[in-house]
Amino acid sequence: MNPPISRWIAVAAAVALLLGVAFSAWWLGMSHGMATMSGPVSAAASNTVSGAAGPVDPSQWTIPQGEEATRRHIREGLKAGDVDPATGLRIQNYHDPMVPGKNFDAPAKSPFMDMMLVPRYANAGAADTGTVDVSPRIQRNLGLRTAPVSTGSLASEVAATGSVVWNEREQVLLQARSPGFVEKVYVRATFDRVAAGAPLAEIYVPAWVSAQEEYLALARMQGPDLAPLRDAARQRMRLAGMDAAQVDAVVRSGTVKPRSTLIAPIGGTLTELMLREGMTVSPGMTLARIQGTGTVWAEGQVPESQAALLRPGVRVSATSPAAPGQTFEGRVQALLPEVDPVTRTQKARLELANRGGRLVPGMFVQMRFARPVAAQALLVPSDAVIHTGRRSVVMLAEADGRFRPVDVTTGLESGGQTEVLRGLQAGQQVVLSGNFLIDSEASLRGLESRLNQPDAAAPAADVHATDAVVDGIDGGTVKLTHPPIASLKWPAMQMDFQLPPRERLPRGLGAGDRVQIEFRMQDGDMPQITSIRRVVPLAGPAAAAVASGVAR
Repeated sequence: MNPPISRWIAVAAAVALLLGVAFSAWWLGMSHGMATMSGPVSAAASNTVSGAAGPVDPSQWTIPQGEEATRRHIREGLKAGDVDPATGLRIQNYHDPMVPGKNFDAPAKSPFMDMMLVPRYANAGAADTGTVDVSPRIQRNLGLRTAPVSTGSLASEVAATGSVVWNEREQVLLQARSPGFVEKVYVRATFDRVAAGAPLAEIYVPAWVSAQEEYLALARMQGPDLAPLRDAARQRMRLAGMDAAQVDAVVRSGTVKPRSTLIAPIGGTLTELMLREGMTVSPGMTLARIQGTGTVWAEGQVPESQAALLRPGVRVSATSPAAPGQTFEGRVQALLPEVDPVTRTQKARLELANRGGRLVPGMFVQMRFARPVAAQALLVPSDAVIHTGRRSVVMLAEADGRFRPVDVTTGLESGGQTEVLRGLQAGQQVVLSGNFLIDSEASLRGLESRLNQPDAAAPAADVHATDAVVDGIDGGTVKLTHPPIASLKWPAMQMDFQLPPRERLPRGLGAGDRVQIEFRMQDGDMPQITSIRRVVPLAGPAAAAVASGVAR
């Protein structure tokens, strides 16, 4: 034989031998694992699966027992939401033990493994299904820390940044009342500072000359009935644009005063100047604009989540890099009705005292608002709150290593503390670290969908339950014979009920089946069945007793 061919044959034989050994080891391991998971089927569990009486804890079932329960559910038409007559517990869902993150509503074969799904029951075992059990060893490994729910007031502080603008309420606009000519200007440039009462310009007004001469001529005349004429002449001077002081000056002096001195009514900064010597002015023309500097506005951007803490009149203190070591006091004047869609901030207008005129428009300021007096509320560390986007959750630590997710309504947050408006009580313990891991486990177990739902053991007041016997089905209506119903004070009778949707009916439901139903009353219509499930037929004295009750 050719030597190369012999070597290849030897290598192939060695590889085949190794594969055979590996497959044998894998097969033995799987057999041992399945045998370990299966274990001996206890007598109590066997009795339960077969329908025998006696309280059973399905959480103690092995995987084969769970598979057998699923097969029985298929035969009896049970599904998630129904009560298993063999255990007396409500079926929560079905799952593959090898893929715990997937839950199913109906019993079936696992889409992942060559096995049946296993039922999960509500209130199975000693632990509440609304809780997650974590052993002390795992708690230490995860570093779980808890903190109590305390009562106190949240020390909220609102800070904002902004820029300085002129206070428009301290602005004065000077305009010409009559046509004239500018003869002299006392101020030369914008942003000059002027004092209250300082002259700004001299304006010659020709229209005033004729009005004043007419009045002076009447004033020199002697005779009766001249008072109305003099009053008319004074009124004409006012209509020509003269103010009361100028009219009185002409009356007292008895001379014509054709020139007007433009006076600054307030002290401040000349922000606009339209006067030049020799120019002509017309009525309504703006001559100057004076801005008072005693107070300024600061417009700050406040996050909309904190804007609710502010009210007009709230005290504020501001600092500016342009005035180091100086603090400017003021108050909130208004919250402007506008929110920036990009930064999600609302503009607050503040009025600040401007001592010495240090603050000018455009300066950057940092503002701190006075802390409002907060009411007493429940407080938890902010790290304990899990915000999912749709709700806020905290993990509540209970006795014996149990943790329960609780929906909460949160309020303000400040200094690492969060207000809890609803969902907790003072003194309870909440999880600080590791709460995301517990929340993930709760989601895998389906606890999220049951948060804040009414207890299944306490049905709503308008829902009633009873046993019954199916006499016939006609479309969406079923005729039932039921015993007396105490909650409605009904005697035993035969009557019609509306059936729930087809997908919620037990398979093969027909005349003669014994069922348990939950129903609610409807105004002007027959009762609506909300839940119907087939029960195991009774035998012997029990069946006779029920039949006797129905007959009575």
